[in-house]
Amino acid sequence: MTYCVAMKLADGLVMASDSRTNAGVDHVATFCKMTVLEKPGEEVIVLLSAGNLATTQSTVSLLRRRLKTEQDNLFTQTSMYDVACLVGETLREVIERDSSKVPAQSGVDFGSSFLLGGQIAGEEPCLFNIYPQGNFIEATADTPYFQIGESKYGKPILDRVVTHETSLSEAAKCVLISFDSTIKSNVSVGLPIDLLCYHRDTLAVTEKHRVLDSNPYFQSIRRAWSEGLRSLFAQLPDPDWQ
Repeated sequence: MTYCVAMKLADGLVMASDSRTNAGVDHVATFCKMTVLEKPGEEVIVLLSAGNLATTQSTVSLLRRRLKTEQDNLFTQTSMYDVACLVGETLREVIERDSSKVPAQSGVDFGSSFLLGGQIAGEEPCLFNIYPQGNFIEATADTPYFQIGESKYGKPILDRVVTHETSLSEAAKCVLISFDSTIKSNVSVGLPIDLLCYHRDTLAVTEKHRVLDSNPYFQSIRRAWSEGLRSLFAQLPDPDWQ
């Protein structure tokens, strides 16, 4: 499993993913699930992936290869909407290709999904949630963030804090708390966390971090969050029927 979250805010984009793909008592695997493609000064494209690892890797590999071999590629699209269409088409192509070679009764789930964020010169930053079927929805001021993967544990803090006007730094802090809550409750999500903040209209990635367990800031906020929750809980009144 995995956990990815992305936000479209007034000041830009915040996108983050964990890096765990298998979890168990004797097997933990780590793969980066964030792909950054950019032409500085022209466009920035960021993909976060969740689901079948073979499907996501094949999709990203095809998109990268076609940047060099085909005229119709990610960098030739005129809008982020067109980029989302191309990613969706490629994802659907990979799923149909691979699933057709395996008996239906095998039970293999080839499904994967992507969060696509970025900006092309001349338009606003955009964020899309792309489903395994290749279709997608776009973030708005009323719905400024998307999650894919193991989303339920990290959702409450996002719902309470994040709005379209939230600053990038506040959003990044909220994202890390969201990941800490998820990691605390689900062994299938784990560090490192890849975190990217994109400032609108810069058309270049200048803030990208890999957050390890040893990161002092991450350790400080996860400790403060845990202690703060316990302290607040202790201050809440007991039920009046007691």
